[in-house]
Amino acid sequence: MRPGGKYFFTRNMSAVCAFAVGKKHAPGSGFVIIGAHTDSPCPRLKPRTKASNEQFSQVRVQNYGGGLWYTWFDRDLGVAGRVLVNRKDEAGTDVPRHELVRVDRPVMRISSLAIHLDRSLNDGFKVNFQSHMAPIVADAVAKQLGDENDKHCPVLLELLAEQLKCDPGDILDFECQLCDTQPSAVGGARNEYVFSGRLDNLQSCHASLCALIRASSDASLEDEHLTRMLVHYDHEEVGSDSAQGAGSSMTEDALRRITRALARCSANDKTGGGDFDDLEARARRASFVVSADMAHAVHPNYADRHEPGHKPRFGAGVVIKHNANQRYATDAVTGWLFREIGERFAKVPVQEFVVRSDLGCGSTIGPTLSTNTGIRTVDVGPPQLSMHSVREMCSAKDVKHAIDHYAAVYERFGQLDATLVVDGRIGNLCREC
Repeated sequence: MRPGGKYFFTRNMSAVCAFAVGKKHAPGSGFVIIGAHTDSPCPRLKPRTKASNEQFSQVRVQNYGGGLWYTWFDRDLGVAGRVLVNRKDEAGTDVPRHELVRVDRPVMRISSLAIHLDRSLNDGFKVNFQSHMAPIVADAVAKQLGDENDKHCPVLLELLAEQLKCDPGDILDFECQLCDTQPSAVGGARNEYVFSGRLDNLQSCHASLCALIRASSDASLEDEHLTRMLVHYDHEEVGSDSAQGAGSSMTEDALRRITRALARCSANDKTGGGDFDDLEARARRASFVVSADMAHAVHPNYADRHEPGHKPRFGAGVVIKHNANQRYATDAVTGWLFREIGERFAKVPVQEFVVRSDLGCGSTIGPTLSTNTGIRTVDVGPPQLSMHSVREMCSAKDVKHAIDHYAAVYERFGQLDATLVVDGRIGNLCREC
């Protein structure tokens, strides 16, 4: 690992860390990190999927995260996830392989009850996930391939095997979820909106990746001493407590190993390095985390749900999230850093959000990361509507705003931070006692 290098690693095939090292890196230099999460609320298949009722084949599902479950009814659904499958090696021996799979044609459906059979449905429908959410996958017939399997729906195994180009019996196990097959679209009368599933939080993943690519050119890294990093975690929607979530050792492991590897490189090149014991602490002190997760745009039909004066609007830029009870990690310093970079360098608008005082506040990976690492953190995100619906909506303008703003964070944070005095600190130096 060397200054100017570009690297990445994955964890459990559902989280990824990528980083580019500034060419003027010195031992103990900090990190500029943009973190996001890859998961979204959805129905996930249970360990035993096989179910049937009234001559329909169904699959058993469980709720993952807090979705708007009524929006999943009457949608054309596919299935996606990961599978352990037996593959033959060169010697003809069965070897278990971990592979990703996606059946993107409509193979399942959760059908609504007809209004004629319950006239009260329009007065309010409360979804019972156990009773109402088992999707129909096929007609139940007297005999099907794989009927001897009492664990999984035979049709489901056939679908996965067809996609993987293997026999159903070669599938050892899987973790799969339902997904909407309708593709994303640009919409609105003037094409000003994006309609898509899983905008929360793949929009932030997309924007941070585009920003890192832009900020990883050789020219951009030429005068940089910091390491520019993105980390996309899994399991944010269920609390981030997993081996690949923001609450795991993933970030700390990466910071420690990168810091030490670069310090050894400097020592080997005889460019310094000295005592490595304190390098990681110094690097964290000089670092900055942007926790990027979608924000709540003001809804025209429910405007009273927003705090007056804090109503994020479409097309008005990335939102800085605040909460006095630390549900978001933003403070005056980190909020100013992010806002100043956007307005001064990226030339993009910036918005502010705080929840109404009589409503509960959600959270994201920011407080978890700042607690575990001790790094200055700000919570931000572009505004969207229909959060946690099967089909969400955001502004096309804010996609560009987010990319431009995040790229400026990568490229300009070090310059701005060097002017900031906090705790007697000037840039990365300490004042003499």
